[in-house]
Amino acid sequence: MNVLIVEDEKGLALEIDEFLSHEGFTIEHARSKGIAGEKIFVNNYDFILLDLNLPDGDGFDLLQMLKGLKDRDDAVIILTARGAVDDRVLGLEQGADDYLAKPFSLNELLARMHAITRRKHKLESNDIAVKEFRINIQNRTVHYNTERINLTKKEYEIFNYLVLNKNRVISRTNLTEHVWGDVLEINSDSNFVDVHVKNLRKKLSQFETIDWFETVRSIGYRVNI
Repeated sequence: MNVLIVEDEKGLALEIDEFLSHEGFTIEHARSKGIAGEKIFVNNYDFILLDLNLPDGDGFDLLQMLKGLKDRDDAVIILTARGAVDDRVLGLEQGADDYLAKPFSLNELLARMHAITRRKHKLESNDIAVKEFRINIQNRTVHYNTERINLTKKEYEIFNYLVLNKNRVISRTNLTEHVWGDVLEINSDSNFVDVHVKNLRKKLSQFETIDWFETVRSIGYRVNI
């Protein structure tokens, strides 16, 4: 999943980056309100980790801007030293999904991100069943019955994202954005997404027919279950 860390405290931002990268997330950084605003306007994110005290403005302004954009479902977790009850209430009322006061545990941050993912996609646990396949979003594993399938990081992320958005057509651009990050830094003429999807399909089809994994011509892909 694609995460934007909006944090001007370089040491903390790098600590979060290292931890979440190890957990398989794709990370981008913004150290100011201005840079964050530009990134949010151009890209969609699975999570935005938002500090309120930015050098050029208040993080609440970014939250209001995000909520004013159409067709956005980025999950926002406010991370700030401003732990007063009034600030927490304001953040949640303005649309933040969660609020963590500094200092906080990185393991708690990860647990809250998993909880938001479950709530957002109406999951009862960290396991998602796809026919006889099973994805565990916490351990980032895929099994067929009891046998673990050896997927690359990107293959897992593609499968996970399509399954979380099952029965929806996901465009190649949207898939690229959520798995690889900033779309402006990627060559749109490249067929690398199709190559990864082809390899993923090859591995899954060794276990059963996967006619539910559809290609929608000229648009993208859909897991239709």
